[in-house]
Parts: sequence; C-alpha cells; structure tokens
Amino acid sequence: MDATRPTDDSQTALWNGTAGNAWVDAQAILDQLFQPFEDLLAQTTAELQAHAVLDVGCGTGGTTVAVARAAGHATGIDISAPMLSAAQARATAQQVPAQFILADAQTHAFAPASFDLIVSRFGVMFFDDPVRAFANLRQALRPSGALRVIAWRSAAENPFMTTAEQAAAPLLPELPQRQPNAPGQFAFANAARVEQILKDSGWHGISLQPIDVTCTFAKKDLLTYITRLGPLGRILPDLDETRRKAVIDAVRPAFEPYVHGETVRLDVACWMIGAEG
Repeated sequence: MDATRPTDDSQTALWNGTAGNAWVDAQAILDQLFQPFEDLLAQTTAELQAHAVLDVGCGTGGTTVAVARAAGHATGIDISAPMLSAAQARATAQQVPAQFILADAQTHAFAPASFDLIVSRFGVMFFDDPVRAFANLRQALRPSGALRVIAWRSAAENPFMTTAEQAAAPLLPELPQRQPNAPGQFAFANAARVEQILKDSGWHGISLQPIDVTCTFAKKDLLTYITRLGPLGRILPDLDETRRKAVIDAVRPAFEPYVHGETVRLDVACWMIGAEG
C-alpha cells in the first residue's frame, strides 16, 4: 500500500478514527447493503472495456476488487488507514490485482493520464474543495477516459439514512445537524450544483441519471448498524451507559417499518454521475 500524507482536516481525523474503524468492523453488513452499486460499477467497467481503473474513496475495497476483476487491474485511494488495511487484506486474500494509495484524492499527485476510468461508490461527497478535487482527478485520466461515480440524492429521498439521528434528536441536543452542500453523505444531492462542479473542473459530457435501488441486510445486524454507523454511531461511545441505553431504546423502534421478517429492506435514491475527461 502506497502512502502519502493525507490532508490534515476533519475528514481525515474522522475516517482514521471512530468512523473508519466502525466501517471496518461493519464491513460485511455494508458489503451486503451496497452490493447492487458494486455490481453496477463492475458492469459499467466491463461495458466500457476499461483496463486501468481508479476507485475514489474506496474504503474497505469491495468496489475496487469488483472493478479489478472486470478490468484486470484497479487502484483504490482513500484517506482512511484502517479501511485501506482492510482493503489490502481483502484483495490479497482474493488474489485480485488491486493496489491502494493512502492519500487525499483532492491533492494527490497522480501520474498524468494513468487511468481510463474513474469510479466511486459513495466516495466523492467528502471533498472540502470539490472543484479542485475533480480537476485533479481529470488530469489523472487518459484523453478518452470516463468518470462514473455513484452519490446519494437528498436526505428526503433516503429517509432510512437519517432515521437514527431524527429519533435520537430529543435526547441528544448536541447531535450535529447536517449542513446542505457541506462535505458529507448528501453533499451531491443538488444535481445543478454537481453539474457546475464538474464543468468548473474541466469535465464535459456530464450526465446525472437517477438510480433507485432496494437494498437489504440481515435484521440481526440492525443494532450494529444503528450503534456504530452515521452521526449517531460517532456520538454514542462518548455517552455514559445509562444515557446510551436510553438513546438506543428510543431509536430502535423507529426502524420497525424497514424490518420484514429477518431482513431489513430500504429504498435507496442515488445519482449515477457520468462525465468525459
């Protein structure tokens, strides 16, 4: 695994601390939950006949491995050391031709024109300067290359993703509020904003196609999901046991509408963002 010093900011601290470790621990749950998007990007890689793919914000490497199988080789980049360690272990165990870079894709000095496809599954919404980031990614692309990334649409269209914090809010006034357009899960909800970011960073042939997918994971994993992931997962470890239990007891029933037998089922609303370099 190659490493350069990531940008020293709040996102780096977050994903090298509580959030990054939680994603590693919950890797199997998240792999199952987001499998449809991994499959879609692998299919896209095959259709475009890409041979050198960059996976931005690759996390624990599920998508990197999938597109590497389709392309013959892939490179994943992320700012999270614990997540990249898990990604490298995955690729090694599965004997897949993938390599990983510990760095910020916004500023990393990629070799010019080294990839023919750039992909991401929920990894491009966290840049503090997205125009700079996508300009940097574009120079890493070969002249005939393409961008295909998946990002969340709005919180209103993805109610499952904010259920925990909404249910916990009366008990946790200190829970941070999500800020529109700020780096984070729903930063790319506004299609016009995304199109302008890509135009300003030099991309053309820009398209945003809505994707609506039903995703699932096992009911037995719901409590882990609630207590380890998202804004609530980051604040629960700092609470005393009594308060923590009160919050969990308030939040868990809010997810009942999503439980169907032994399966948790949710409708996910995203963009497939495409562009040419």
